[in-house]
Amino acid sequence: MDLKIDTQLKTRFPELKALTCKINGVKVERQNVELEKFNDEIMKHVRERYNLESLKDGLTFRAYRDFFWKIGIDPTKIRPAAEALIRRVLGGRTIPRINTLVDAYNLASIKTEIALAAFDADKLKGELIMRFAENGEEFLGIGMEKPMLLKGGEVVVSDGEKLVAIYPYRDADSTKITEKTKNVMLLVCGVPHIREETLQNAAQVALEYIFCFCNGEGRM
Repeated sequence: MDLKIDTQLKTRFPELKALTCKINGVKVERQNVELEKFNDEIMKHVRERYNLESLKDGLTFRAYRDFFWKIGIDPTKIRPAAEALIRRVLGGRTIPRINTLVDAYNLASIKTEIALAAFDADKLKGELIMRFAENGEEFLGIGMEKPMLLKGGEVVVSDGEKLVAIYPYRDADSTKITEKTKNVMLLVCGVPHIREETLQNAAQVALEYIFCFCNGEGRM
């Protein structure tokens, strides 16, 4: 399943790109001892490489922040995904533990600085389309108690029936990864001024981590 970018959105952001990877036959667990050890290695890498004062000035983080401003999101309140995770680590907090697959791609996001999302592929219907939201569309994100009404103009990803993400920072509850998930659609979330080669590298890192801790097979 590929992701199509709507013409109107592509016209406004001609450099906008995103990659998809289908991963079949994964085994998702609540936790994994080896993954916890690997998590500790990544946390050490983060603390050695970054500091809170200069984090926002990194080229990749700046690209996401610039895109957020252009689509009406304040990145000082809603952080780009990888930046938010790294800030948690630098602030002395742990990153959320969800399950082995989500935890694995979160570590890949930290390692590569690229926002990643994943959906239970068996709960997707039809093709994925990235587009501007319409006024009044409803979106129920992971962890939300009730749906939010969109104003129109937000960048969203939908399948043939429903919204599955507000791009590139919040996924829908209906297609979230659980321990029952067997097949996954991974979305590598690009923004203008991030090269496709960078997205491809992030995809490869995410696949490596997922295969290592969740098995499965797949490709871009």
